Amino acid sequence: MKLHTTKTTLNSATVCFRFITDITQGYSLFSLSTPMHKNAFLLYKPKDDVIKVHVNDLTTDFLSLPSPPNTWHSMCTTWSSNNGLSQLFVNGKLTIKRFVSFKKPITGVPSIILGQEQDEYGGGFDAKQAFTGMISKVHMWDYVLSTTELRAYEKGENFTPGNVLNWRALDFDPSGLASVDEDPEYVVKCP
Repeated sequence: MKLHTTKTTLNSATVCFRFITDITQGYSLFSLSTPMHKNAFLLYKPKDDVIKVHVNDLTTDFLSLPSPPNTWHSMCTTWSSNNGLSQLFVNGKLTIKRFVSFKKPITGVPSIILGQEQDEYGGGFDAKQAFTGMISKVHMWDYVLSTTELRAYEKGENFTPGNVLNWRALDFDPSGLASVDEDPEYVVKCP
């Protein structure tokens, strides 16, 4: 599923979504590529308890984050170019902050794909890295959400919708076998 935005510069970012899957091999959840960086902002889950966050082709690993199959999970990822730090908020738990990319904003017309990593700008997909399941309530902001805002999103309470991507007003193109469910709350991804 390809998502569209008009933003071409991100000095900071927060991405939040919910997902469910029954697969256990590695998969990509969110991929933002630019002409300069194929992994400008990538969330990749290589195995059950690890989430890799890539920013401008640099990466850091977050460990001890299990996400059992056939269960809905809530995940938010934050990053700021001011200090280079990224942090995850998974199923109501805040991780430590980890350094990933410093003093370099994400720039360029973004190609944003749900459920598949881009090995090149807008393409280069590897079927072995594909997500199979459902992704819902995708929001992206061009700033780091506070812990209070992250908790409001996670609990489904009143929160400010994303100003880069807003699930309720999403501009998207289904591609491959991805489809939008009849219930507009869910995006269905199939291999």
